[in-house]
Amino acid sequence: MEEEEIVNRVANSSLINIDLQDFYPKGERVLYDLKQNLWQELVLKETEFRAFVKENDWSQYQDKYVAIDCSVDAILPSWAYLLLTVALSPYAKKVVQGNLKTLELVIFQDVIADINVNEYADKRIIIKGCSDLPIPDQAYVDLVQKLKPNVKSLMFGEACSTVPLFKK
Repeated sequence: MEEEEIVNRVANSSLINIDLQDFYPKGERVLYDLKQNLWQELVLKETEFRAFVKENDWSQYQDKYVAIDCSVDAILPSWAYLLLTVALSPYAKKVVQGNLKTLELVIFQDVIADINVNEYADKRIIIKGCSDLPIPDQAYVDLVQKLKPNVKSLMFGEACSTVPLFKK
């Protein structure tokens, strides 16, 4: 009895797999909590805060992604976030106002904005859904919006079990 050759039809198909995990930017994500700069966890004193920003060694944030937030309920002036951003920008890869979840969303907005949709023009695309990394659901939504006008079809999941999303 002759054995039949096993053929990987998925590998030989015209399907293109996009795994957002492949685009995941390397770099530590950190939260800068403004709580540490508040007087009695209530008020930000401008003079003391400006002195702190000027004297602090911001190089510890070199090549990190930084979210600036405040973990206590305090009224903070907008310029506090801006002043920190000015100090962090020469070192950090990215600075956002918000928590770590917001940071990840903004990082992926940048990632998806940089994707060249022309290489996917009129192609059949599978967006891989499982990831070992914390990829926000919004990143998948943004990716679909970016790809849809250019592709022949969009599917979600694994090649063996996809969920159809769009077909021209």
